[in-house]
Amino acid sequence: MVELPESHSGWTFVTNHARVLAAIADNPNVRIRDIAAHCRLTERAVQRIISDLEQDGYLSHTRDGRSNTYRIEPDKVLRHPAEAGLTVAALLSLLVQDETDHGRSARTSSAARFSAAR
Repeated sequence: MVELPESHSGWTFVTNHARVLAAIADNPNVRIRDIAAHCRLTERAVQRIISDLEQDGYLSHTRDGRSNTYRIEPDKVLRHPAEAGLTVAALLSLLVQDETDHGRSARTSSAARFSAAR
């Protein structure tokens, strides 16, 4: 996974649900432990968030041995009326940075990955 961000205190612009979804978008095979470390949450909190996202149809997973592969529903519309018409793919295009932005090797853009997953 990527290096951990610096800690902070106070409010933030992005919810924990969005952070977890972005971590999964960045790596569909990511472990809950790694999501928790990256998002600065407990593993239990990440499990609850994943359960919320699956229950409402934003996310699904398949089990392969001891690991999960997650699949995000990119065309699913966000829940809040203020974001009416905004899709998960649009949100994630803002939250998931290409590795080229971090100076690492190039890969396909997040929007292209979500379109290809359909």
